[in-house]
Amino acid sequence: MRRAKRLKPKNNAGVALLALAIILPLVYLGFTKSIPFKPQYEIKAAFESSNNLKKGSPVRIAGVEVGKVKKVERAGKDSDAVMVTMTVGKAGRPIHDDARAKIRPRIFLEGNFFVDLEPGTPGAPEIADNGTIPINQTAVPVQFDQLLTSLQSDTREDLKTLLDEYGNALDKGGAEAFNRSIPYWKSAYRDTAIVNEASLGETEHDLSGYVKNAGATAQALDRHPEQLKSLITDFNTTAAAFAREQGNLRLAIAELPRTLRAAQPALGALNESFPPLRAFTADLRPGVQSSEAALDASIPLVRQLRGLVSEDELRGLAADLRPTVPALARLARQSIPLAEQNRQLASCQNEVVLPWAKDKVEDKQFPAEGPVYSEAPKAFPGLAGESRSGDANGQWFRVLAAGGTNLVQLAPGEFGTTTNEILGANPPKPKSRPPLDEKQPCENQETPDLRSQPAAPPQQWKADTSSKAFQDRYDLAKTRAVDWLRGQLKDEKLADKLKVTDKDATKGLIDSLAGGNAP
Repeated sequence: MRRAKRLKPKNNAGVALLALAIILPLVYLGFTKSIPFKPQYEIKAAFESSNNLKKGSPVRIAGVEVGKVKKVERAGKDSDAVMVTMTVGKAGRPIHDDARAKIRPRIFLEGNFFVDLEPGTPGAPEIADNGTIPINQTAVPVQFDQLLTSLQSDTREDLKTLLDEYGNALDKGGAEAFNRSIPYWKSAYRDTAIVNEASLGETEHDLSGYVKNAGATAQALDRHPEQLKSLITDFNTTAAAFAREQGNLRLAIAELPRTLRAAQPALGALNESFPPLRAFTADLRPGVQSSEAALDASIPLVRQLRGLVSEDELRGLAADLRPTVPALARLARQSIPLAEQNRQLASCQNEVVLPWAKDKVEDKQFPAEGPVYSEAPKAFPGLAGESRSGDANGQWFRVLAAGGTNLVQLAPGEFGTTTNEILGANPPKPKSRPPLDEKQPCENQETPDLRSQPAAPPQQWKADTSSKAFQDRYDLAKTRAVDWLRGQLKDEKLADKLKVTDKDATKGLIDSLAGGNAP
């Protein structure tokens, strides 16, 4: 009978270690759902602020969680901007270099914030590991306190003013005029969209080239400030000349509708010729951009161009030009009325408007110092002064009555008085309106003649101030004026401060008033 084999006792510590080695990886995989020691794809994004974004916040694409926020750190000591480092799993890749990132609030039950990724266009290259999404491709949510800050008291007052003025603009026919303008919006928006699309450019660096050239233009203007001032001054002079010639300018503008009617067919034909011209320009642009290389290769290019003058090539060229030639012929034919109207407009300006503006008014009593374009604006300051409602003396002295002993007959039954004798009337009253033939163009009208001979003065007499009738009328008028003035002072409660006298203003009376000894 064999002896039973003796079993060795079990090692409990080894069993426990084996169990931990199996359980711990399972627990880690269950909670983290990631495989350890596997390289992770990380990207960074620059934001204006963190908005309480924390380490461990989710990263989502279209609502699906694809990663976690690994780290949130300041971008600089004196800046509120932050740099957010994120890990993105395989489900979220690829992330392209035109990707956009936004910090968004999570729902109420989740709390905190998350990063919403837009992976970008498929044609763009993928962001390299540890690459950065720039701040101009990120956005942060607007907080409620920022919304309230934008509506400060001055902003609210400006908003009230805007709404009030907008209401005034729509009142009294403004709303009806706004409605009448709506049918024109379609073409305006369409043409504006075409212009905006064209401003984007068609090739790389179109916008940067425009900005560079605009800066060079501004720098060139800045180098010649005196010439720029002269340009503005001359423009002001030209505008004043047009303002003085508003009558002739009105006649010239009246010709514009006929000019436009003649121009529309020509412009239509010109517009029809633009498509092949645009195609030609698009084909020509690469050659212009590579002009240096083209010049270096000019000799081989000339050799290749010899084949274009062959009979076969010329036939093809003629076939390509055949659709364009009729349009150009129509354009030349329909441009004739437009050129004729432009010629009449320029001739009116050169033959009538400019000679009249450079003419000089001849007057022996009041000689002019310069031509019409410099003398006519001198009356504007006086006319502008008529808009005042009062001055430092108040409105008591707004009306000044004047007269004299020279009696002038203005018309049968109408008389006036002047201090001095009238020598004549210049310019004399014309017997009829200047001739104007509306059927004739402006250039054939009679040029204004500013020369004139003064007409004889109207009939006038010297008043006899020593007669009893004159003295009686004078005393009556003076009494009524003094009584009216005293009544006005009483109504204004100024009778205790101002006194009225019916004595004539003599030198002695004036001296006594100046010395404070008035009666």
